[in-house]
Amino acid sequence: MANATLGTRPDTMPAKKAAGFPRAARLLRHADFERVYKQGRRHFSASMTVFYWARPEAEMPTKTRPKASVPQLQPHGLRLGFTVGRVLGGAVQRNRMKRRLREAVRMSRPVAGVAADVVINPKKSLLTADFADVLNEVQRAFAVIEQKLSANAGARTGASAPHET
Repeated sequence: MANATLGTRPDTMPAKKAAGFPRAARLLRHADFERVYKQGRRHFSASMTVFYWARPEAEMPTKTRPKASVPQLQPHGLRLGFTVGRVLGGAVQRNRMKRRLREAVRMSRPVAGVAADVVINPKKSLLTADFADVLNEVQRAFAVIEQKLSANAGARTGASAPHET
């Protein structure tokens, strides 16, 4: 009866902190998605298309009212967004695709890397694909993004450019 007086139920599990994405790690604005689509590059795989765009180093996040006392921090690492159009199915199928992608990204997300915005567009085949395959495709996409953007950053600084005589 002690449990009844305290208001706890013995059959409930303790609350577990969700290992989701913090707000700073998500693409939230339509303009950010459009920028990735228009200025970024693409990586194709069997069950998804991944769009990515390297953020400039000097970019600051836009706030409606910046506070003078609190310095604004530049987002670092990858910011992720998912787009699943109505053509891919009803709400149940679209939400299932997003859940599978979020979990695959959560499991394979690189902790340190280049500053980039990434948008993942699934294909209809994502619903029937084995989760291990989806996870492998996401890991491969992140590896390609890191490789391409690191190579571009090195070329811009002249570190990997051949010397001309």
